Amino acid sequence: MMDVAPDQFDSGAEQSDPRAAGPPRTVCAWGRHARLTSGRRPAVANTRPTEDIRNIALVGQTGSGKTLLSERLLFTTGTISRMGSIEDGSTFSDWSDEERHHQHSLRTSMLHFEHEGHMVNLIDTPGLADFAGHAISVFPAVETVAVVIDAHSGIEPMTRRMMRIAKDRNLPRMIIVNKIDDPRCDLEALTEQIRETFGAECLPINLPTPDKSDTISVFDDEGEGETLFSSEEDAHQAIIEQIVEIQDDLMDKYLEDGDESNITKQQLHDVFEQALREGHLVPICYCSAKSGAGVNPMLHLFASILPNPLEGNPRPFLKLEKDGSDEIEFSGDEKADSPVIAHIFKVTTDSFVGKLGVFRVHQGTIKSKSEILIGDQKKPLRIGHLLKRQGKESVEVDSLGPGDIGAIGKIDEVHFDAVLHEGHDLDSVHLKALPLPKPMYGLAVELKNHADETKFSSALHKILAEDPCLKLERIKATKQTVLRGLGELHLRVVIERLKDQYGLELLTETPKVAYRESITGTAEASYRHKKQSGGSGQFGEVHLRVSPLPTDHEEGFEFVNATVGGSIPRQFMPAIEKGIRLALEHGAVAGYPMSGIKVEVFDGKFHAVDSKEIAFITAGKKAFIEAVTKAHPVLLEPIVHLEVTVPSDRMGDIAGDLSTKRGRVQDTQMLPGDMCTVIAQAPLSELQNFSTELKSISGGSGSYSMDFSHEENTPPHIQQEVIAAFAGHDDD
Repeated sequence: MMDVAPDQFDSGAEQSDPRAAGPPRTVCAWGRHARLTSGRRPAVANTRPTEDIRNIALVGQTGSGKTLLSERLLFTTGTISRMGSIEDGSTFSDWSDEERHHQHSLRTSMLHFEHEGHMVNLIDTPGLADFAGHAISVFPAVETVAVVIDAHSGIEPMTRRMMRIAKDRNLPRMIIVNKIDDPRCDLEALTEQIRETFGAECLPINLPTPDKSDTISVFDDEGEGETLFSSEEDAHQAIIEQIVEIQDDLMDKYLEDGDESNITKQQLHDVFEQALREGHLVPICYCSAKSGAGVNPMLHLFASILPNPLEGNPRPFLKLEKDGSDEIEFSGDEKADSPVIAHIFKVTTDSFVGKLGVFRVHQGTIKSKSEILIGDQKKPLRIGHLLKRQGKESVEVDSLGPGDIGAIGKIDEVHFDAVLHEGHDLDSVHLKALPLPKPMYGLAVELKNHADETKFSSALHKILAEDPCLKLERIKATKQTVLRGLGELHLRVVIERLKDQYGLELLTETPKVAYRESITGTAEASYRHKKQSGGSGQFGEVHLRVSPLPTDHEEGFEFVNATVGGSIPRQFMPAIEKGIRLALEHGAVAGYPMSGIKVEVFDGKFHAVDSKEIAFITAGKKAFIEAVTKAHPVLLEPIVHLEVTVPSDRMGDIAGDLSTKRGRVQDTQMLPGDMCTVIAQAPLSELQNFSTELKSISGGSGSYSMDFSHEENTPPHIQQEVIAAFAGHDDD
């Protein structure tokens, strides 16, 4: 999507024809000169053989040129009749007013094109750390993650982050080195840096010519000619040796013959694809989105070598056992006649078809006008509009088969991470949780005009549904409503959208710190709730024990019924747990949410007439609060992982500034272009104005990314101040 760097290589795209000759091109019906005022086209048959589909995500640092590369691919394949440019906001990916205004990609964009008889679904993603959640959320939809690197800037924070997450999710990866015609870049040095950082499995699959106007393929369609560095023969041999070593029979044949002359092309293709799936090979592809150099060989790689949905690694789905006891791994079979399983990885709003759920089909065939189940909902929903997205345009289709990507419209029940399926035996199927960044950066918000409360609630509900890394919370201790996201720009875009699209103005201020309460010891307490005011009364008595849970506990809370002999009837246990959860939400000693606590109810009393749920809710809550106050309570503060990129001569200034913020510098890395990255951890509370301070220290040339790392005990003097301040609050 729209990735801009302040140099000439992000200028508007040239309007020349694609570089290499290929099949005759026809402009697609949704080309730039054939936009439909309705936003949709008549339905067409669209079920493709699964083996002919390729699903690829373009990810990487902002400024690496992903949006212009997407534009070049659409142009080269004849999908659009001319290339747009970043400056005038005419690219196919970045069509929203916010993206044109900020000159950055702010959301994912679905694109597709035909090449060599294959359908390539390409997902263009944002490169700013503030919008990393959007990029990560598309990983379940693709077989290949293509990490785009700026040839001059080299390896940047988002490069490392996307490579790491793709590897952890067991997704094949490739590296696209873009802007090879930038005269400032050293491609040979960058290649060595890539291999040192990500491993020797990273190998060039093409090489630039000395003038960088073209590339020479080195694998299945070897070219001839002089290369900028290395040689076609050496690069070819390196790839062959890398891939054959994962199959013993091919390795033996290669060693006996001294070359691959007796290995068939199909065998090489199969072992290449296997090496990609197993992470044993990460091909490096060189290109220039601006000039088109290397784009045709890359398209050939997409179509002929990258894994199709049948060849890709299984998606990490989970499903409950038939008896509902344990979760087991589950994966779709990618068969067209199997019951449908599709995963919604993006939710958006379209001005013509309303709420859209963008999905990847993992099994079966979704058909227009058919009925589908969402999650564990009991009532099926009818698919009125089955769509294929191309930027902001939609074309209606009759059906979508396994491996394809599409969207359903006008179904309010769709939500991010939902699973569409046929048959209630698949109700429990869900995707293994994605490593989405935790919303850490917050702004306390208040409506300028309180008469807009209903309008604000509706608008924000739509925006929150589209963004899994955005949340709104009410902090009881501070009496603030806090909007949280991944950074200052993330929230600024939301606030601007509320104003421009919905006419809502917000007053904002820096929120008070989002502490969390927990305990470090074990304690017991009891509480008797007795109320008699004539007639039937209220009675409930609870004895419980609290103890700390491991920091990696999935939920952070565990409730155990340890009573014996029927001291408290089982039907009152949910009421006791409800009272405890109320206290967890509102805090016990400082008014902040609590977690990391195990509660065991081991005794109590009830009355045959007067015991009611409300009595045990109150008794459970009060006993829990008393036990927590005895169990050495602590306030935890969020610690974030920081990667700060600045000019090398500002490294000491950044390290010194972080030390004044209770930060700990963990590493420093030198980067091309006299830049460096400082890697550190620091309390979030100390970084509320870090964006402004970084601009001052770096002269506007610095950038940073911030992710939640862990929680630590607050310093004793801060904890005492916070608890003392809460002591005078009313119990509301």
